[in-house]
Amino acid sequence: MTTAARHLPGRLGDPATTLVTDARTDPRLAAVFAESPTILPGMEPLAPDASYADCLAYCATLESATEEQNAALAAGLPAFDGIASSTETIEGPDGNAITLYLDRPGTTDGPLPCIVHLHGGGMVMGTADDPTIARWRKSIAEMGLLVVGVEFRNGGGRLGNHPFPAGLDDCATAARWVHAQRARLGVSALVVAGESGGGNLSLATALKANREGWIDAVDGVYALCPYISGAYADPPPELPSLRENDGYGGMHCSMMAGLARVYDREGPARADPLAWPLRAGADDLAGLPPHVVSVNELDPLRDEGLAYYRMLTAAGVPAVGRTVHGTSHAADQMFEVVPDVCAETLRSIVGFARSL
Repeated sequence: MTTAARHLPGRLGDPATTLVTDARTDPRLAAVFAESPTILPGMEPLAPDASYADCLAYCATLESATEEQNAALAAGLPAFDGIASSTETIEGPDGNAITLYLDRPGTTDGPLPCIVHLHGGGMVMGTADDPTIARWRKSIAEMGLLVVGVEFRNGGGRLGNHPFPAGLDDCATAARWVHAQRARLGVSALVVAGESGGGNLSLATALKANREGWIDAVDGVYALCPYISGAYADPPPELPSLRENDGYGGMHCSMMAGLARVYDREGPARADPLAWPLRAGADDLAGLPPHVVSVNELDPLRDEGLAYYRMLTAAGVPAVGRTVHGTSHAADQMFEVVPDVCAETLRSIVGFARSL
């Protein structure tokens, strides 16, 4: 190893570096990941030439591997006694049913800012009712906001197989429905927000609204650790975090490339910013509402989120870029490990919504 290489961060400096051994990692996260396998049994990296069918099977296996973990998380959820929860079912763009999960403070005094929340999972797996997602929604509601979680169609897994643009169309339909119901629901401002794949869908919903002429329905966008480049099979040099943090927190580029294939099938949508928002041009971005793009320092996706933030500011969009140091992908939602980090991100989301 050259002297210069030793000064590069993460795996750029030493390919043997892991999230556990990286000196930048929050010690609490390092301790948890030291006890976790970097690759789950049966989830070895996909080959670069894996077929669409192989990628679908991989996605289904990965989703199934989380079921036992979700059961344990569900058992440990707080009671949230002060939250009033309900569901609504609306019709999707293809005649499909879209379930919405509504959480709000039990007592309110006037209209509230509303978060239309789009869950993570690479747009291809997971549900809006997974315990981590439900806890996130209810934690925001506990801080005085209305939160509407969207059960959109996934590219694969139990809610699939519905590749792009099905899930995005569902998210846009839900956002427009909440906008139309502002008076009934008591909505003072509407923010589309989500993490990882939900970050993609949040940014893409705003781009879609801008393209279709209904952007006035959206007052703000808050994207956490967004998965937006699609460039995982062959990471480009302008996104060095894809190599620097490859494998950290289980986020392997080979895995993300496979999930990307599930989302847009054979890749015809890759140049469309509605599929991969990092492909957006100045015309796509002009006129968008205020954004916050929050990234994790030790996430392979860090640099694509920061690149999008810079694109927004260059296009004249009011935007804030935020980096959560010492953390891996979506660690903001690891309540039991880094509660202070989670609380700070929650305050950021709530403060942004109230500022609009």
